Amino acid sequence: MGFTPPGVQPMLALGGGLSAIAALAHIGCIVFGASWYRFFGAGERMARMAETGDPTAAFITAGIAAVLMLWAAYALSAAGALPRMPWSKLALSAITGIYLLRGLAGIGVALFVADTEQGTPFWWWSSAICLAFGTVHAWGLSRIWDRL
Repeated sequence: MGFTPPGVQPMLALGGGLSAIAALAHIGCIVFGASWYRFFGAGERMARMAETGDPTAAFITAGIAAVLMLWAAYALSAAGALPRMPWSKLALSAITGIYLLRGLAGIGVALFVADTEQGTPFWWWSSAICLAFGTVHAWGLSRIWDRL
């Protein structure tokens, strides 16, 4: 007995849920401000913008949150939990590739570029998260590829 309803692809449903959680974390940064930007490793520049009321940090973060919500919708749609969305195969391939590439590129940054005390841990854990999200999406996508 699983947690997903019959006919719903569980790994893509999980991938959609993970993207939605990431979007909510970004929205939390906008709502709760500099301490959240710092906690999630967005960088001191973003935290300072939030502290001073500069809307740039909120606009950037809202844009990222919107993209993540769109990605969540595509994964949940392909999983069978939401109505069918256009270009699902192309969109999910791109989403999966972006998560995996971001994860791998972030490891490169952690190894070769990030040398600040706060920068390196951020790159390691955020890269691990992106690789995990990408792997979940790839696994789910591979299970329904022929049906998209």
